[in-house]
Amino acid sequence: MGGYYVGRERKARRAYGFDEVALVPGDKTIDPQDIDISWKIGDLSFKIPILAAAMDGVVDVNFAIQMGKLGGLAVLNLGGIQTRYEDPYRVIEEIVHSSSKEAVEILQKIYREPIKEELIEKRIKEIKKAKVPVAVSCIPQQAKKFGPIAQEAGADIFVVQATVVTAKYVSSSKEALDLKSFCQQMSIPVIAGNCVTYKAAYELMETGIEALLVGVGPGAACTTREVLGVGVPQVTATMDAAAARDDYLKSSGRYVSIITDGGMITGGDICKALASGADAVMIGSAFARAKEAPGKGYHWGMATSDENLPRGARVRVGTTGTLKEILYGPARLDDGSQNLAWAIKTSMSYCGVSTIKQMHNVEMVIAPAIKSEGKFFQDVQRIAKIR
Repeated sequence: MGGYYVGRERKARRAYGFDEVALVPGDKTIDPQDIDISWKIGDLSFKIPILAAAMDGVVDVNFAIQMGKLGGLAVLNLGGIQTRYEDPYRVIEEIVHSSSKEAVEILQKIYREPIKEELIEKRIKEIKKAKVPVAVSCIPQQAKKFGPIAQEAGADIFVVQATVVTAKYVSSSKEALDLKSFCQQMSIPVIAGNCVTYKAAYELMETGIEALLVGVGPGAACTTREVLGVGVPQVTATMDAAAARDDYLKSSGRYVSIITDGGMITGGDICKALASGADAVMIGSAFARAKEAPGKGYHWGMATSDENLPRGARVRVGTTGTLKEILYGPARLDDGSQNLAWAIKTSMSYCGVSTIKQMHNVEMVIAPAIKSEGKFFQDVQRIAKIR
């Protein structure tokens, strides 16, 4: 494999993010109305290929219900405040009104409250009552305990998620989750993540998961890349994981969906993720801006509250519209953050493809000037607004 030398006899591969590539229009165009952007996981079908991230500033019971009614899927964090507090909204008020200086300390204090199993059951049943699919998430260390509880309560999808998940885990003091055994024990689809490499993706697929989350550190509220120096830009990470999916399909006959998780701000970013090989995307900050989001315009990373090494920040994203406007419009902003479903359909229309699987083969170019070319007046006005 080719690469660049970053030092004497030290090679490194060039990796690409969303701002460095562009999609090439096709030799035909298709009416956006005739384009199918649905996707499946297990026996469940979804109208749009968009999941809301399992973050406390984004998903609560009400948000999960509204997202489900609109044809998407929201993931509830079983390690978050919804399962630690009977009244989570009082706690959110404390997070939202804390100063920037004390935010991390307050989050650490709030997340010391133990998770209550009865609240796991209660929250799942509250969502299930609305007759929408229920997806829940926890870290690998809690999966063995929470998986059966969630399944019994009526969850439809279980997500095992950490900053980096691999099929092999080495520790002299902790028992590792046997993901293969866990998938066999669960009668509902299991999603696992996150990862960014071909080999890790392939080995995770061999455990029996139905979908894989791709992305380490790209989220708006995540500081893993700054704190640990770890991560791979999302276009390259998604392509490598998608290559593993395609090779695994050839060898096993089983298709494992790729879900690009994080780093997408606009509809254009989502389209590039799909063209990189994703079957769906998971986003957080775009939904933290919804009126229905519990964080009231604030968004914080899942590892912000870590006692030893916080790897997240509380960021203010503001409230810009309803969840319906963000997903289906009408868009009230011109920055690409609203009417995401139509943006996907329009992009696919220009690229001449009518399904997400066809989108995987759209031509892509390396284009570092794609966001700045000819945009002088927009840039000047944007800077003036900030000032």
